[in-house]
Amino acid sequence: MGDRRPARLNRWLGLVGFSRLPLVVATPFDAATLRRVSPSPDWSAEYPFAPHVLDLGGLKYHYVDEGSGPTVLFVHGNPTWSFAWRNLLRDLSRDHRVIAVDHIGCGLSDKPQKYDYVLENHVSNLTRLIDELDLRDVTLVGHDWGGCIGMGAAGRRADRFRQFILMNTAAFRSKRIPLRIAVCRIPFLGALAVRGFNAFAGSALWMAVEHQDKFSPAARAGFIAPYDNWANRIATHEFVLDIPLGPGHRSYDTLVTIEEGLAQFQNHPLLLLWGEKDWCFTMEFLKEWQARFPNARTVTYADAGHYVFEDAIERMIPEVRSFLGSR
Repeated sequence: MGDRRPARLNRWLGLVGFSRLPLVVATPFDAATLRRVSPSPDWSAEYPFAPHVLDLGGLKYHYVDEGSGPTVLFVHGNPTWSFAWRNLLRDLSRDHRVIAVDHIGCGLSDKPQKYDYVLENHVSNLTRLIDELDLRDVTLVGHDWGGCIGMGAAGRRADRFRQFILMNTAAFRSKRIPLRIAVCRIPFLGALAVRGFNAFAGSALWMAVEHQDKFSPAARAGFIAPYDNWANRIATHEFVLDIPLGPGHRSYDTLVTIEEGLAQFQNHPLLLLWGEKDWCFTMEFLKEWQARFPNARTVTYADAGHYVFEDAIERMIPEVRSFLGSR
């Protein structure tokens, strides 16, 4: 029947991030389609990886699987996707098997509008992938929510994990939440900001990166490419709502279980890489990791923010390679 909305309304919707697609329809899984509808400039050269898909009951769970050798499993947070790991994937795939997932609702995975976007499901999905690919002797790399989700999967398959690399993340209870994130949890206003005005993924391009001079236009476009309209930003908002600050929250018990499972890995090698200027996962979170894992190796970057893998990538790669080489 065509789009009967007034042209002025369509222009306004475009400005605030709504596409001309029906607002309840997410862009289907297809990398070529995503590149056509994503912001310019073209980011494809930044992400030259073949797509792989695991079927989760009819939902497409996308992941990168490159190279051969010891397995390194990358798990992203919010509002990123496997694109965040592109520099580490390219480097390590020369002599490692590197796998990077996109959580349901994120990246090139499906973005269902009726789905329980809760910690339990994200952990279960990752665990399913580990089982299906029969991953063993794994090094986990986690950032933001990826640390919690990754450690949750490790807790369920402890015999398959050898060591861990964690950066600006948490996998334990905390009541610390920045005001700018708390505001995004306000009913209606939060959804309007995050899903309508792209106030989470879009603003992260500025608030999570300290070295804006090194953050290329192509990289910026790649980070927000999958989150181009209301429907495609559903998980970005649901992750914010899923932060379990206290008992009674839908994901609190899952988080407690993950936290209690950390102790079993105290004798496993752990590398902590931390951007000191992160306003979300501050140095207090790093201190908590160090208290729980006193034998962990810690490397901090005084000039790096939340997207530490952007601000400090040149210094990070040698640290990661040194850690992996100490097997």
